Amino acid sequence: MKHLVGTIDEATTVLDEASELYEMARDEGDTDSIVEAWGQLQNADAMVGKLEFRRMLSGTHDSCGAILSVNAGAGGVDSQDWSEMLLRMYMRWGERHGMKVTVLSYHEGEQAGIRGAEIELSGEYAYGYLRSEIGVHRLVRISPFDAQARRQTGFASVMVMPDLGEDDIEIELDKTEIREDTYRSSGSGGQHVNKTDSAIRLTHLPTGVVVACQAERSQHKNRATAERMLKARLWALEQQKRDQERAALAGDKKAIEWGSQIRSYVLHPYRQVTDHRTSLKVSNVDAVLDGDFDAFVESFLLQHGAQTNGEGATA
Repeated sequence: MKHLVGTIDEATTVLDEASELYEMARDEGDTDSIVEAWGQLQNADAMVGKLEFRRMLSGTHDSCGAILSVNAGAGGVDSQDWSEMLLRMYMRWGERHGMKVTVLSYHEGEQAGIRGAEIELSGEYAYGYLRSEIGVHRLVRISPFDAQARRQTGFASVMVMPDLGEDDIEIELDKTEIREDTYRSSGSGGQHVNKTDSAIRLTHLPTGVVVACQAERSQHKNRATAERMLKARLWALEQQKRDQERAALAGDKKAIEWGSQIRSYVLHPYRQVTDHRTSLKVSNVDAVLDGDFDAFVESFLLQHGAQTNGEGATA
């Protein structure tokens, strides 16, 4: 809230100063100052636009950090390679936005890529922005793993949960319902990979939810992080149940399955990224895969916000 108030104050100050400069420049016929004032007015307008967009991030946990997982789906080795590409895309996005990105778990594929991985993005509104990424992502390209260079399609699923923190009371964990396993870290972990059984896997017996953390050398730290991950997963599971109940009441019959992708990334026979929810299309695929996908995030959140407001007005 303090940051938001500061942004509003800054925008107000820029607007007032630009308006005053413009009036003085117009009275004196100072063309250079008029141009300068116009530039400041545009800056103020951009700040207001950001504030308007931030209004869309008003969910209970939107301001939290995020725990994001990527899992390979249909498509064999291409899917696993695609999952690793997606993981890099989200890590680059976090870095672009000045967030701390930590690899929590990493499971290598048999031939290439990953079977799945989980990362933590610590930064303001990480969850609010990245919740737009939840769903199935499809890649179409000439497979580098096909000796006949045929076009292949790979699928990967993305789940994003708010990092609820260690002391959040919204989700209570009953230790008697959790099975803990230890194992050795593996995969691309750099200095975090070691030869001791420091990695932690937690299984929530009532729901079957499994989380794992191998980010630290300390088993104690990995356990604490895994518990946060488990709380986030259980929260997401409860939210999913509520969403499904609301969809059933609204008569929404859309299946949640492979093939009902939210976004397609086509590298052949043409190059284009298409969001199937907003119909936004971007031709610079390389930039998107390097973490520059804010246009998709903003388009989705603005559309979702407009639909939510419309439903509220109708109710």
